[in-house]
Amino acid sequence: MSIKVIGAKIFAKYIRKKIDKWSENPIETQERVFKYLIDKAKDTSFGKDHDFDNIKTHSDFVKRVPVRDYEELRSYVDCVVAGEEDILWPGKPLYFAKTSGTTSGVKYIPLTKESIPYHINAARNAILCYIAETGKASFVDGKMIFLQGSPVLNEKNGIKLGRLSGIAAHYVPKYLQKNRMPSWETNCIEDWETKVDAIVEETYKENMSVISGIPPWVQMYFERLKNKTGKPIGELFNSFELFIYGGVNFEPYRATFEQLIQRKVDSIELYPASEGFFAFQDKQNEKGMLLQLDSEMFYEFVKTDEFFTENPKRYTIGEVEVGVNYVILISTSAGLWSYNIGDTVIFTSVKPYRVIVSGRIKHFISAFGEHVIGKEVDQALKEGIEQIGGAVNEFTVAPQINPKEGLPYHEWFIEFKEQPTDIERLTIAIDTSLRKQNSYYDDLIEGSILKPLKITIVQKDGFKMYMKSIGKLGGQNKLPRLSNDRKIAEALSDMVVG
Repeated sequence: MSIKVIGAKIFAKYIRKKIDKWSENPIETQERVFKYLIDKAKDTSFGKDHDFDNIKTHSDFVKRVPVRDYEELRSYVDCVVAGEEDILWPGKPLYFAKTSGTTSGVKYIPLTKESIPYHINAARNAILCYIAETGKASFVDGKMIFLQGSPVLNEKNGIKLGRLSGIAAHYVPKYLQKNRMPSWETNCIEDWETKVDAIVEETYKENMSVISGIPPWVQMYFERLKNKTGKPIGELFNSFELFIYGGVNFEPYRATFEQLIQRKVDSIELYPASEGFFAFQDKQNEKGMLLQLDSEMFYEFVKTDEFFTENPKRYTIGEVEVGVNYVILISTSAGLWSYNIGDTVIFTSVKPYRVIVSGRIKHFISAFGEHVIGKEVDQALKEGIEQIGGAVNEFTVAPQINPKEGLPYHEWFIEFKEQPTDIERLTIAIDTSLRKQNSYYDDLIEGSILKPLKITIVQKDGFKMYMKSIGKLGGQNKLPRLSNDRKIAEALSDMVVG
């Protein structure tokens, strides 16, 4: 056993105890975070505009600070981007994480000297919790790859900016530098397909132990490895022990990954975003990810079915319930205040607080009042494939409001890795699962307002071509599972089979 393995096990136990301490005292932890954030930011422009001096309780906060998304916070962010100090948080941020929004164009999310350590340490802590639970640590001696955006940073008014994953690449600890792949030069390649090919060339003769990234892009990497070597990933990399992923639900990709790897590999799910690292899987056999309550982020939650009403109630951590769909709001040491990140979550446990990501508040189908969410379509497809067989590369769903004939319906655009022999049976299985999960959808089918869903098969690499056409191939980019319009559906019209 190497010194690095011994050290990792000792450090893992220490970190696990620290996590247990705050997770066993969640309400007190969040109250402490809340007071710290308000006190620290009271002399900023935002703090003065919102009377932070007189905020003592969450109720005071709700009265003074409305829920905002990026566009509504933009007047403050623009001042920060222009180089002004003490706007949302004391001083200037260290970085801007540059992201692309559907309505706001390019977004600049501030990262401060206070907030950046929590982005970096959460991923490390997820791995340490795995070591503490399983006792497995030999992988720390092996090669590790993190499929991410380019670490090349630009500068705007003296503040560095880039993709979050690229910023994080600058914080890889020295003890992992020799293990980490790909090379810096390869990681800096901007074109995603060129980058993946270069990564394959660098890694196919190595014995990777940890592989991390967003599932669809890791799948592309695995497929190109297999095409080059003719070997399943589990055979090619004998020491491959741990797959770390986040960004999208893994379930639609699981069957394909199992085919590509052809042996069991442990996994850890992460919930990172430019705005904060919110949760990670801390137990292998527990559903959900541990919400990071001690990371200088104060959380509020609004029930999804109340979110678009006037003045919906904002719940704190002590008021949430298991099984309810919530919009998640954050206030952070990067200067985001009651900020709607756009995600919806469901608590699977409150002792401790664990969540699953159920979808996006703007990514749903409710063309007829059905309000179908991401979690439901993921689950329906998973059940359908388990019953009928096959494997899926990618999919998205859109409403067909004005069909040429008959009733409206939901259209599922699916690119199969392995197409089922009976698409009609798969259609029925998916529709049945969705009706069981969503009573509104079931009522619309039962009442002959909608007809059962239709599957449209997308050609091989069709989704990849679509993402490339909009400049979002690879990195941290994700395909929306659901749309309430047909913009994506229309873009896919030349990529369907038949």
